[in-house]
Amino acid sequence: MSKTARLAVDIGGTFTDLVLALPDRSLSTKVLTTPEAPERAVLDGTATILAQAGIAASDLALVIHGTTLATNALIERKGAKTALVTTEGFRDSLEMAYEHRFEQYDLYMERPEPLVPRPLRFEVPERIAADGEVLLAMEESSLDRIGAAAKAEGVEALAICFLHAYQNDVHERRAREILSRYLPAEVIAISSEVCPEIREYERTSTTVANAYVLPLMESYLQRLEDGLKALGSTCPLLLIMSSGGITTIETARRFPIRLVESGPAGGAILAQILAAENGIPRALAFDMGGTTAKITLIDDMKPQQARHFEIARAARFVKGSGIPVRIPVIDMVEIGAGGGSIARVDGLGRITVGPDSAGSMPGPACYGRGGTMPTVTDADLVLSWIDPALFAGGFISLDPAASVTACTNAVATPLAMTAETAALGITEIVTETMANAARVHAVENGKETAGRTMIAFGGAAPLHAARMAAKLGMDRVLVPVGAGVGSAHGFLGAPMGYEVVRTRLVSLNAFDAALVNDLYDAMRIEAEAVVRLGAPDATMQEVRTGFMRYRGQGHEVAVTLPDGPYADGDGTTAFRTAFEATYHALYGRIIPKLEIEVLTWTLSLTEAKPLPARIPDAPPAAAPPPAGTRRIIDPGTGGPVDAAIYNRATLLPGARISGPAVIVEAETSTLVPDGFTAGPNAAGHLLIERIA
Repeated sequence: MSKTARLAVDIGGTFTDLVLALPDRSLSTKVLTTPEAPERAVLDGTATILAQAGIAASDLALVIHGTTLATNALIERKGAKTALVTTEGFRDSLEMAYEHRFEQYDLYMERPEPLVPRPLRFEVPERIAADGEVLLAMEESSLDRIGAAAKAEGVEALAICFLHAYQNDVHERRAREILSRYLPAEVIAISSEVCPEIREYERTSTTVANAYVLPLMESYLQRLEDGLKALGSTCPLLLIMSSGGITTIETARRFPIRLVESGPAGGAILAQILAAENGIPRALAFDMGGTTAKITLIDDMKPQQARHFEIARAARFVKGSGIPVRIPVIDMVEIGAGGGSIARVDGLGRITVGPDSAGSMPGPACYGRGGTMPTVTDADLVLSWIDPALFAGGFISLDPAASVTACTNAVATPLAMTAETAALGITEIVTETMANAARVHAVENGKETAGRTMIAFGGAAPLHAARMAAKLGMDRVLVPVGAGVGSAHGFLGAPMGYEVVRTRLVSLNAFDAALVNDLYDAMRIEAEAVVRLGAPDATMQEVRTGFMRYRGQGHEVAVTLPDGPYADGDGTTAFRTAFEATYHALYGRIIPKLEIEVLTWTLSLTEAKPLPARIPDAPPAAAPPPAGTRRIIDPGTGGPVDAAIYNRATLLPGARISGPAVIVEAETSTLVPDGFTAGPNAAGHLLIERIA
C-alpha cells in the first residue's frame, strides 16, 4: 500500500482518541489514557487501529497529534524546576502580576504561587529603553554567577526575560549564550522568541510557562517519535496548536506553550468545517469529553480568535486567577464538566459536579477500576441512557450496580431520595453548569446563544446536547459522524499554520510605511520558514492584524488590516477606516479627531484549505424499525419513558425518528428526548430538532 493513510491522535484526560483516514474509509478507536506515560496509550492505540485497518505503520503518510500534557503539567504543577533571569529590580514582577485582587471582597483570597519561587528569580544589571536603545550594557560576569547558582540548585529549565527585549533582543541572546555553559540551550527560553510583545508581566509569565514545560515536552515528544519509529513509521509527526493550525515537531519542542488547548482547538476546526458543510451561519461548538467541556462560538464559519489565555484558574471561572499566557488561541471557555466529573453533596445540601474528575484511573465507579465516587457517566448509566455492554464500542464493560451504589451512597442517601432522582439531579446540574458557562462566554463577547445551532461532539456531548440546547434557546443540534472522536477528526482538517507577532508603536498621524513593510516582510519570512516544513508546495493564505487604540487608552482592539505593501497615505485612510469600523462594532461609537495608534502587529500564515461547499438536503427516507426499547428517565419530564433504540448505521439520510429515543454507535450514544425529532442529513450527520 502506498503512503496514503493519515492518523490523528488526541490525548484527553480520560480517553485517547485515534482516527485513521484511508482513501476509501476511516476508522476510529478509543483507549484509556495512561497519565504516567501518555505515549503508551498513543502507541497501543496506533497498533490497534492499524491492525483493524490491515495496514502497517510504514503505510502512514502523516501523524497529527494533539495533547493536553503541557496544560496538565501547568495545572498540576508537575513541570521542571525553573529559574527566571530578568532585569535588575524586576524579579518580583512575576509575583506582583496586575497588582489587583481578582476577588476584591474575598478576605481569604489566595493568589496562585508563581511557577518560579523568589530564590530562583535572578537579576542582571542591564537596561534597554522602550525604543530599543541600550541604556546600560549587560554585566556578563553576573551571568556566570547565576549559571553556577542555578546548576547548584538543580534547575532544569531557565526563562530569560529582560525589560523591552521585544524591541531589542541583543541582551537576551547573549545571556542565553553564556548560560548555555551551565544548562543545555534546549531548556532555555527567551522572551524575544517566545512572546516578543509589550506588557512585561504577560511576556514574563508566558516565557516562564514555556520554560516550565520544555523538558517535559521534549522528553515526551522524543519518546513518542522513538515509539512510532519502533512500530515502523517513517512519516512526519506534526502537532496541532491552540490556534487551530498545525506545526512541526521542531517548533513544538521550542514553543510547547503553543500546544495548550491543542485538543479543543481540533474540535473547533471540526465545527467550522461542519458549519460550512451544513450552511450554519451561527453555531455553538459543544465538546464534552471525559474530563472537561469546551464551548466555542462560530460566526460566519469562523471560530473566534484571541491572543490571551489563562491556564489553571485558582478560582473557578474568575478572570485573573490563573497563569496568563499571550499566545494565539481559539477563544473558548473550558470547564471541569465531563463524563468523569465527580458528583457530591456540599455543606449546604446541594448537589455539585466537578471540576475534579475521576479521569481514566480509577475512572467512574462503573469502570470497576477502584472508583467509588459517582460521576456523570455513572448518573447517565443509572438513568439507562447508556447501554453498559456497548460503551466505548464494547471496549469497557460497565457495571450498573456500582453506579447505583455510588449515586446512592454519595448523593441519594444524604438527600433522602432515590438513586434515579439523584442521578437525574447530577445530570441536570452538570448540564446547567455548562449552559451557564456558554451564556457567560457569549455575553462577554457581545453575542447570544439563542437561535444558534449546536454542534455537539466528544464522547459525552450527544447524551446531554438536546437538553443543554433547550436551556440555551436553541432548536437544532448537529451530531457529526464520528462525534465520539470529534477533535481527532478536526485535526485531519486543520491547515499547517503559524503566527508571528511584533510590538512597534506607530501613530497613524506619522505613519511610516517603510517601517511597517519591513516589519511584515521579516514576519512573513519567519512564518513561512515554519509552515513550509510541513507544507512545502502549498498555497499560503496570509492574514494581517493590528492591535490598535486611541492614544491614551490602556488596551487595544484587534483590527484586520489590508494586505500590503503600504504607502504612507495608508496610515490615514485604509487603517483608520478599518479601525473605526471595528471600534464602532464593539462600542457603538467612535471618537472623532483623536489620534489612532497601532501597538502590536501579527501575521498569520496558513496553508490554504478551502471550506467545503454546502451539501444539499437529503430526500425523505423511511426510518427502520427500532432494534428494541429501553426504559429510561427523560431529562425534560424527569419521568420514566420507553425509549426506542436505534443503531446509527441503520438510519438512512433523510430518515426521521421521534423521541424519546437513543441512537447508539461505537464511540458514543445520542439521546433524543421527548419533544425532539432526529435523523441523518445527506452527509450522515444527525440533526436533532425541537418539535414546534
